[in-house]
Amino acid sequence: MAGASAGFTHFTDFMGLEGLLTDEERMVREAARAFVNAEVLPIIEQHAQAQTFPAHLIRAMGGLGFFGPTLPEAYGGAGLSSVAYGLLMYELERGDSGLRSFASVQGALVMHPIFAYGSEAQKLHWLPRLAKGEVVGCFGLTEPDFGSNPGGMLTRAERLEGGKWRLNGTKMWITNGTVADVAVVWAQTPEGIRGFLVEKGTPGFRAPEMHGKWSLRASVTSELVLEDVVVDEAASLLPEAQGLKAALSCLTQARYGIAWGVLGAADACYQCALDYAQSRIQFDRPIAAFQLQQEKFAGMVSELAKGQLLALQLGRLKDAGKATPAQVSLAKMNNTHMALDIARKARTILGANGILDEYPVMRHMANLESVYTYEGTHDIHALIVGQAVTGHAAYL
Repeated sequence: MAGASAGFTHFTDFMGLEGLLTDEERMVREAARAFVNAEVLPIIEQHAQAQTFPAHLIRAMGGLGFFGPTLPEAYGGAGLSSVAYGLLMYELERGDSGLRSFASVQGALVMHPIFAYGSEAQKLHWLPRLAKGEVVGCFGLTEPDFGSNPGGMLTRAERLEGGKWRLNGTKMWITNGTVADVAVVWAQTPEGIRGFLVEKGTPGFRAPEMHGKWSLRASVTSELVLEDVVVDEAASLLPEAQGLKAALSCLTQARYGIAWGVLGAADACYQCALDYAQSRIQFDRPIAAFQLQQEKFAGMVSELAKGQLLALQLGRLKDAGKATPAQVSLAKMNNTHMALDIARKARTILGANGILDEYPVMRHMANLESVYTYEGTHDIHALIVGQAVTGHAAYL
Protein backbone atom coordinates (compact mmCIF):
# COMPACT_ATOMS: atom_id res chain seq x y z
CA MET A 1 0.00 0.00 0.00
CA ALA A 2 1.45 3.37 -1.01
CA GLY A 3 0.13 5.06 2.12
CA ALA A 4 2.09 2.76 4.41
CA SER A 5 5.47 4.27 3.56
CA ALA A 6 6.74 7.08 5.75
CA GLY A 7 8.74 8.94 3.09
CA PHE A 8 7.95 12.27 1.47
CA THR A 9 8.22 11.17 -2.16
CA HIS A 10 5.13 9.01 -2.51
CA PHE A 11 1.42 9.68 -2.88
CA THR A 12 -0.73 8.69 0.11
CA ASP A 13 -3.31 6.33 -1.35
CA PHE A 14 -5.07 4.31 1.35
CA MET A 15 -8.16 3.57 -0.79
CA GLY A 16 -6.53 2.84 -4.15
CA LEU A 17 -7.23 6.15 -5.89
CA GLU A 18 -4.30 5.53 -8.21
CA GLY A 19 -6.14 2.64 -9.86
CA LEU A 20 -8.99 4.96 -10.83
CA LEU A 21 -6.74 7.31 -12.82
CA THR A 22 -5.91 7.20 -16.50
CA ASP A 23 -2.31 6.79 -17.66
CA GLU A 24 -2.25 10.46 -18.66
CA GLU A 25 -3.51 11.58 -15.25
CA ARG A 26 -0.85 9.52 -13.49
CA MET A 27 1.84 10.96 -15.76
CA VAL A 28 0.76 14.52 -14.95
CA ARG A 29 0.78 13.80 -11.23
CA GLU A 30 4.19 12.15 -11.36
CA ALA A 31 5.72 14.97 -13.42
CA ALA A 32 4.38 17.58 -11.01
CA ARG A 33 5.56 15.57 -8.00
CA ALA A 34 9.06 15.25 -9.44
CA PHE A 35 9.17 19.01 -10.07
CA VAL A 36 8.02 19.83 -6.54
CA ASN A 37 10.47 17.40 -4.97
CA ALA A 38 13.42 18.70 -6.96
CA GLU A 39 12.72 22.41 -7.33
CA VAL A 40 10.31 23.49 -4.59
CA LEU A 41 10.87 21.54 -1.37
CA PRO A 42 14.60 22.42 -1.08
CA ILE A 43 13.90 26.19 -1.15
CA ILE A 44 10.34 26.89 -0.06
CA GLU A 45 11.00 27.28 3.67
CA GLN A 46 13.60 29.98 2.98
CA HIS A 47 11.16 31.84 0.74
CA ALA A 48 8.43 31.62 3.36
CA GLN A 49 10.72 33.00 6.03
CA ALA A 50 11.86 35.82 3.73
CA GLN A 51 8.28 36.50 2.48
CA THR A 52 9.34 36.10 -1.15
CA PHE A 53 7.86 34.15 -4.06
CA PRO A 54 10.23 31.85 -6.01
CA ALA A 55 9.72 33.74 -9.25
CA HIS A 56 12.54 31.86 -10.98
CA LEU A 57 10.17 28.85 -11.15
CA ILE A 58 7.55 30.61 -13.30
CA ARG A 59 9.13 29.89 -16.69
CA ALA A 60 9.92 26.31 -15.68
CA MET A 61 6.29 25.76 -14.65
CA GLY A 62 5.15 27.22 -17.95
CA GLY A 63 7.52 24.96 -19.83
CA LEU A 64 6.00 21.95 -18.08
CA GLY A 65 2.48 23.03 -19.03
CA PHE A 66 1.29 23.87 -15.51
CA PHE A 67 -0.66 26.97 -16.57
CA GLY A 68 -4.11 26.48 -18.13
CA PRO A 69 -3.47 22.84 -19.05
CA THR A 70 -7.16 22.09 -19.71
CA LEU A 71 -7.37 24.72 -22.48
CA PRO A 72 -7.04 23.72 -26.15
CA GLU A 73 -3.56 23.39 -27.62
CA ALA A 74 -4.31 26.22 -30.05
CA TYR A 75 -4.20 28.64 -27.12
CA GLY A 76 -1.21 27.14 -25.33
CA GLY A 77 -3.01 24.50 -23.26
CA ALA A 78 -2.73 20.72 -23.43
CA GLY A 79 -6.41 19.72 -23.45
CA LEU A 80 -5.99 17.76 -20.21
CA SER A 81 -8.84 16.42 -18.12
CA SER A 82 -10.12 18.27 -15.07
CA VAL A 83 -8.88 15.37 -12.95
CA ALA A 84 -5.35 15.77 -14.35
CA TYR A 85 -5.54 19.48 -13.55
CA GLY A 86 -6.70 18.67 -10.01
CA LEU A 87 -3.82 16.28 -9.45
CA LEU A 88 -1.45 19.01 -10.63
CA MET A 89 -2.91 21.38 -8.03
CA TYR A 90 -2.54 18.62 -5.41
CA GLU A 91 1.17 18.30 -6.06
CA LEU A 92 1.84 22.04 -6.28
CA GLU A 93 0.14 22.67 -2.94
CA ARG A 94 2.07 19.79 -1.44
CA GLY A 95 4.97 22.14 -2.09
CA ASP A 96 3.22 25.29 -0.88
CA SER A 97 -0.17 26.98 -1.11
CA GLY A 98 1.55 30.01 -2.64
CA LEU A 99 2.80 27.96 -5.57
CA ARG A 100 -0.62 26.44 -6.18
CA SER A 101 -2.24 29.85 -5.81
CA PHE A 102 0.05 31.28 -8.49
CA ALA A 103 -0.84 28.53 -10.95
CA SER A 104 -4.51 28.65 -10.00
CA VAL A 105 -4.75 32.40 -10.58
CA GLN A 106 -2.79 32.21 -13.82
CA GLY A 107 -4.95 29.42 -15.21
CA ALA A 108 -8.40 29.57 -13.62
CA LEU A 109 -8.73 33.29 -12.93
CA VAL A 110 -6.86 34.86 -15.84
CA MET A 111 -6.60 32.41 -18.72
CA HIS A 112 -10.10 31.01 -18.16
CA PRO A 113 -11.95 34.36 -18.41
CA ILE A 114 -9.92 35.37 -21.45
CA PHE A 115 -10.70 32.03 -23.09
CA ALA A 116 -14.37 31.99 -22.06
CA TYR A 117 -15.24 35.67 -22.51
CA GLY A 118 -12.50 37.31 -24.58
CA SER A 119 -12.34 38.16 -28.25
CA GLU A 120 -10.29 36.00 -30.58
CA ALA A 121 -7.67 38.75 -30.76
CA GLN A 122 -7.44 38.87 -26.96
CA LYS A 123 -7.12 35.09 -26.76
CA LEU A 124 -4.32 34.93 -29.31
CA HIS A 125 -2.51 37.89 -27.77
CA TRP A 126 -2.52 36.69 -24.16
CA LEU A 127 -3.18 32.97 -23.76
CA PRO A 128 -0.05 31.42 -25.37
CA ARG A 129 2.24 33.77 -23.44
CA LEU A 130 0.38 33.20 -20.17
CA ALA A 131 0.61 29.45 -20.74
CA LYS A 132 4.39 29.64 -21.15
CA GLY A 133 4.85 31.89 -18.13
CA GLU A 134 6.22 34.65 -20.33
CA VAL A 135 3.67 37.01 -18.78
CA VAL A 136 1.85 36.88 -15.45
CA GLY A 137 -1.78 37.70 -14.72
CA CYS A 138 -3.93 38.54 -11.70
CA PHE A 139 -7.66 38.71 -10.95
CA GLY A 140 -9.23 41.80 -9.42
CA LEU A 141 -12.68 41.16 -7.93
CA THR A 142 -12.45 41.46 -4.12
CA GLU A 143 -12.46 44.97 -2.65
CA PRO A 144 -11.58 46.32 0.82
CA ASP A 145 -15.28 46.46 1.78
CA PHE A 146 -16.71 43.77 -0.49
CA GLY A 147 -15.49 40.19 -0.24
CA SER A 148 -18.39 37.81 0.28
CA ASN A 149 -20.70 40.24 -1.53
CA PRO A 150 -18.80 41.07 -4.73
CA GLY A 151 -21.94 42.41 -6.35
CA GLY A 152 -21.64 45.45 -4.09
CA MET A 153 -18.28 46.46 -5.55
CA LEU A 154 -17.50 50.16 -5.76
CA THR A 155 -15.08 50.02 -8.71
CA ARG A 156 -16.65 51.86 -11.64
CA ALA A 157 -16.02 51.94 -15.37
CA GLU A 158 -17.53 54.63 -17.57
CA ARG A 159 -17.62 54.68 -21.34
CA LEU A 160 -15.81 57.56 -23.04
CA GLU A 161 -15.83 58.77 -26.61
CA GLY A 162 -13.60 57.12 -29.18
CA GLY A 163 -14.00 53.54 -27.93
CA LYS A 164 -12.42 54.16 -24.52
CA TRP A 165 -13.33 53.32 -20.92
CA ARG A 166 -12.23 55.01 -17.68
CA LEU A 167 -11.87 52.90 -14.53
CA ASN A 168 -11.71 54.01 -10.90
CA GLY A 169 -11.57 51.84 -7.80
CA THR A 170 -9.53 49.65 -5.47
CA LYS A 171 -9.13 45.87 -5.24
CA MET A 172 -7.67 44.00 -2.28
CA TRP A 173 -6.07 40.61 -1.50
CA ILE A 174 -4.91 40.11 -5.09
CA THR A 175 -2.54 37.18 -5.64
CA ASN A 176 0.25 38.00 -8.14
CA GLY A 177 -0.89 41.64 -8.37
CA THR A 178 2.48 43.34 -7.98
CA VAL A 179 4.25 41.03 -10.44
CA ALA A 180 1.38 40.78 -12.94
CA ASP A 181 1.66 42.05 -16.51
CA VAL A 182 -2.11 42.08 -16.92
CA ALA A 183 -5.02 42.26 -14.48
CA VAL A 184 -8.54 40.99 -15.06
CA VAL A 185 -10.53 43.76 -13.34
CA TRP A 186 -14.27 43.62 -12.66
CA ALA A 187 -16.17 46.89 -12.49
CA GLN A 188 -19.69 48.28 -12.29
CA THR A 189 -20.90 49.91 -15.52
CA PRO A 190 -24.29 51.29 -16.63
CA GLU A 191 -24.70 47.92 -18.38
CA GLY A 192 -23.93 45.89 -15.25
CA ILE A 193 -20.68 44.29 -14.07
CA ARG A 194 -18.11 43.87 -16.85
CA GLY A 195 -14.59 42.45 -17.06
CA PHE A 196 -11.59 44.43 -18.32
CA LEU A 197 -7.97 43.60 -19.09
CA VAL A 198 -5.70 46.28 -17.61
CA GLU A 199 -2.02 46.12 -18.50
CA LYS A 200 0.85 46.92 -16.18
CA GLY A 201 2.18 50.40 -16.83
CA THR A 202 -1.18 51.89 -17.83
CA PRO A 203 -1.28 55.44 -16.40
CA GLY A 204 -3.20 55.56 -13.12
CA PHE A 205 -2.83 51.84 -12.43
CA ARG A 206 -0.58 50.57 -9.65
CA ALA A 207 -0.32 47.39 -7.58
CA PRO A 208 1.46 47.87 -4.24
CA GLU A 209 2.39 44.67 -2.44
CA MET A 210 0.85 43.89 0.96
CA HIS A 211 3.26 42.99 3.76
CA GLY A 212 3.06 41.69 7.32
CA LYS A 213 1.30 38.39 6.54
CA TRP A 214 1.57 35.39 8.85
CA SER A 215 0.10 33.22 6.08
CA LEU A 216 0.91 32.67 2.39
CA ARG A 217 4.30 34.21 3.03
CA ALA A 218 5.79 32.65 -0.11
CA SER A 219 3.14 34.36 -2.25
CA VAL A 220 2.72 37.86 -3.63
CA THR A 221 -0.44 39.49 -2.28
CA SER A 222 -1.31 42.96 -3.50
CA GLU A 223 -3.71 45.84 -3.70
CA LEU A 224 -4.85 47.15 -7.09
CA VAL A 225 -5.42 50.90 -7.36
CA LEU A 226 -7.12 52.39 -10.42
CA GLU A 227 -7.24 56.18 -10.63
CA ASP A 228 -8.72 57.47 -13.88
CA VAL A 229 -7.30 54.50 -15.79
CA VAL A 230 -8.22 54.84 -19.47
CA VAL A 231 -8.24 51.70 -21.61
CA ASP A 232 -9.16 50.87 -25.20
CA GLU A 233 -12.37 48.86 -25.54
CA ALA A 234 -11.13 46.50 -28.24
CA ALA A 235 -8.05 45.49 -26.29
CA SER A 236 -9.46 45.69 -22.77
CA LEU A 237 -13.17 44.89 -22.53
CA LEU A 238 -13.97 41.16 -22.40
CA PRO A 239 -16.92 41.24 -24.81
CA GLU A 240 -18.74 38.16 -23.50
CA ALA A 241 -18.23 38.84 -19.78
CA GLN A 242 -21.52 40.41 -18.80
CA GLY A 243 -22.86 40.39 -15.26
CA LEU A 244 -21.59 39.03 -11.95
CA LYS A 245 -22.25 35.48 -13.14
CA ALA A 246 -19.21 35.70 -15.44
CA ALA A 247 -16.92 36.67 -12.57
CA LEU A 248 -18.35 33.96 -10.33
CA SER A 249 -17.79 31.33 -13.02
CA CYS A 250 -14.08 32.09 -12.78
CA LEU A 251 -14.21 31.55 -9.02
CA THR A 252 -15.88 28.19 -9.57
CA GLN A 253 -12.90 27.15 -11.69
CA ALA A 254 -10.47 28.28 -8.99
CA ARG A 255 -12.45 26.66 -6.16
CA TYR A 256 -12.31 23.35 -7.99
CA GLY A 257 -8.52 23.55 -8.03
CA ILE A 258 -8.46 24.43 -4.33
CA ALA A 259 -10.54 21.34 -3.48
CA TRP A 260 -7.68 19.27 -4.92
CA GLY A 261 -4.82 21.49 -3.81
CA VAL A 262 -5.52 21.41 -0.08
CA LEU A 263 -5.29 17.61 -0.24
CA GLY A 264 -1.64 18.03 -1.15
CA ALA A 265 -1.01 20.21 1.90
CA ALA A 266 -2.84 17.70 4.08
CA ASP A 267 -0.82 14.84 2.57
CA ALA A 268 2.45 16.65 3.27
CA CYS A 269 1.48 17.21 6.92
CA TYR A 270 0.26 13.63 7.36
CA GLN A 271 3.40 12.10 5.89
CA CYS A 272 5.66 14.41 7.90
CA ALA A 273 3.92 13.47 11.14
CA LEU A 274 3.97 9.75 10.28
CA ASP A 275 7.69 9.85 9.50
CA TYR A 276 8.38 11.76 12.71
CA ALA A 277 6.29 9.40 14.85
CA GLN A 278 8.18 6.37 13.54
CA SER A 279 11.54 7.84 14.53
CA ARG A 280 10.69 9.79 17.72
CA ILE A 281 11.43 7.56 20.72
CA GLN A 282 9.71 8.07 24.07
CA PHE A 283 9.51 5.52 26.90
CA ASP A 284 11.73 3.22 24.79
CA ARG A 285 9.23 3.04 21.91
CA PRO A 286 8.47 5.13 18.82
CA ILE A 287 5.50 7.36 19.56
CA ALA A 288 3.78 5.77 16.54
CA ALA A 289 3.30 2.68 18.74
CA PHE A 290 1.07 4.50 21.23
CA GLN A 291 -2.71 4.34 21.00
CA LEU A 292 -3.27 8.09 21.23
CA GLN A 293 -1.07 8.75 18.21
CA GLN A 294 -2.50 5.86 16.19
CA GLU A 295 -6.01 7.21 16.75
CA LYS A 296 -4.85 10.51 15.26
CA PHE A 297 -3.29 8.82 12.25
CA ALA A 298 -6.40 6.70 11.66
CA GLY A 299 -8.54 9.83 11.61
CA MET A 300 -6.10 11.74 9.41
CA VAL A 301 -5.74 9.08 6.72
CA SER A 302 -9.50 8.43 6.80
CA GLU A 303 -10.35 12.07 6.10
CA LEU A 304 -7.61 12.38 3.48
CA ALA A 305 -8.90 9.32 1.63
CA LYS A 306 -12.48 10.61 1.69
CA GLY A 307 -11.33 13.99 0.44
CA GLN A 308 -9.41 12.39 -2.43
CA LEU A 309 -12.43 10.36 -3.53
CA LEU A 310 -14.70 13.42 -3.27
CA ALA A 311 -12.33 15.44 -5.44
CA LEU A 312 -12.03 12.63 -7.97
CA GLN A 313 -15.80 12.27 -8.33
CA LEU A 314 -16.15 16.04 -8.69
CA GLY A 315 -13.49 15.98 -11.41
CA ARG A 316 -15.26 13.21 -13.29
CA LEU A 317 -18.54 15.19 -13.09
CA LYS A 318 -16.74 18.29 -14.30
CA ASP A 319 -15.26 16.47 -17.28
CA ALA A 320 -18.74 15.20 -18.11
CA GLY A 321 -20.14 18.74 -17.92
CA LYS A 322 -22.34 17.81 -14.97
CA ALA A 323 -20.64 19.46 -11.98
CA THR A 324 -22.61 22.22 -10.28
CA PRO A 325 -21.24 25.26 -8.40
CA ALA A 326 -22.79 23.89 -5.21
CA GLN A 327 -20.88 20.62 -5.64
CA VAL A 328 -17.67 22.60 -6.09
CA SER A 329 -18.51 24.59 -2.94
CA LEU A 330 -19.09 21.39 -0.99
CA ALA A 331 -15.70 19.98 -2.05
CA LYS A 332 -13.86 23.23 -1.32
CA MET A 333 -15.59 23.56 2.07
CA ASN A 334 -15.07 19.94 3.12
CA ASN A 335 -11.51 19.47 1.91
CA THR A 336 -10.18 22.76 3.25
CA HIS A 337 -11.69 22.11 6.67
CA MET A 338 -10.27 18.58 6.63
CA ALA A 339 -6.80 19.73 5.55
CA LEU A 340 -6.61 22.33 8.28
CA ASP A 341 -7.63 19.73 10.86
CA ILE A 342 -4.95 17.33 9.62
CA ALA A 343 -2.32 20.07 9.79
CA ARG A 344 -3.29 20.86 13.38
CA LYS A 345 -3.20 17.19 14.41
CA ALA A 346 0.20 16.79 12.70
CA ARG A 347 1.53 19.74 14.67
CA THR A 348 0.50 18.11 17.96
CA ILE A 349 2.25 14.86 16.98
CA LEU A 350 5.48 16.77 16.31
CA GLY A 351 5.18 18.52 19.67
CA ALA A 352 7.45 21.54 20.08
CA ASN A 353 9.32 20.59 16.90
CA GLY A 354 6.12 21.25 14.97
CA ILE A 355 6.74 24.99 15.01
CA LEU A 356 10.19 24.73 13.40
CA ASP A 357 10.80 25.36 9.72
CA GLU A 358 12.75 22.11 9.65
CA TYR A 359 9.30 20.61 9.13
CA PRO A 360 6.60 21.88 6.72
CA VAL A 361 3.63 21.50 9.06
CA MET A 362 3.40 24.98 10.59
CA ARG A 363 3.86 26.61 7.18
CA HIS A 364 1.06 24.53 5.67
CA MET A 365 -1.17 25.14 8.68
CA ALA A 366 -0.72 28.92 8.43
CA ASN A 367 -1.35 28.82 4.68
CA LEU A 368 -4.50 26.78 5.10
CA GLU A 369 -5.90 29.42 7.45
CA SER A 370 -6.00 31.73 4.41
CA VAL A 371 -7.27 29.08 2.03
CA TYR A 372 -10.10 28.40 4.50
CA THR A 373 -11.23 31.98 3.88
CA TYR A 374 -10.35 32.89 0.30
CA GLU A 375 -12.25 32.07 -2.89
CA GLY A 376 -15.35 32.14 -0.71
CA THR A 377 -15.22 31.74 3.07
CA HIS A 378 -16.07 28.42 4.70
CA ASP A 379 -19.34 29.90 5.96
CA ILE A 380 -20.39 31.23 2.55
CA HIS A 381 -19.77 27.83 0.95
CA ALA A 382 -21.91 26.27 3.67
CA LEU A 383 -24.71 28.66 2.71
CA ILE A 384 -24.30 27.83 -0.99
CA VAL A 385 -24.67 24.14 -0.18
CA GLY A 386 -27.52 24.97 2.17
CA GLN A 387 -29.37 26.78 -0.59
CA ALA A 388 -28.85 23.83 -2.93
CA VAL A 389 -30.41 21.37 -0.51
CA THR A 390 -33.22 23.56 0.91
CA GLY A 391 -34.04 25.88 -1.97
CA HIS A 392 -33.70 28.94 0.30
CA ALA A 393 -30.91 31.54 -0.07
CA ALA A 394 -29.94 32.45 3.51
CA TYR A 395 -27.36 35.10 2.53
CA LEU A 396 -29.76 37.40 0.63
